[in-house]
Amino acid sequence: MTPEPPIACTLSGAERPARRAEMTVIARDLVSAETHAAHAVVRLRPAAGTRERVAAFVAAESRCCAFLRMQLREDPDALTLTIDGPAGSEPVVRELVAALER
Repeated sequence: MTPEPPIACTLSGAERPARRAEMTVIARDLVSAETHAAHAVVRLRPAAGTRERVAAFVAAESRCCAFLRMQLREDPDALTLTIDGPAGSEPVVRELVAALER
């Protein structure tokens, strides 16, 4: 059995401004965000380029926050990003969603 990765972000301080900038661009297409414990559902307008930006964000976050599971799917009226974390990751999930809501 593979151990769960630690609940820790490995993003360096130097990388954070660029990630925040990416999140600001993604937030422009935000429709709604719901968070419950370590589970979140973020819905975004399917505008031009949004899927590519969100997919790149998911790939980047999956590297620095390996403890999170993220899934992006296309629904008829929105792109839906689902974020799930293990017990204890609730503050990280809330912070991530709050950053996308700004």
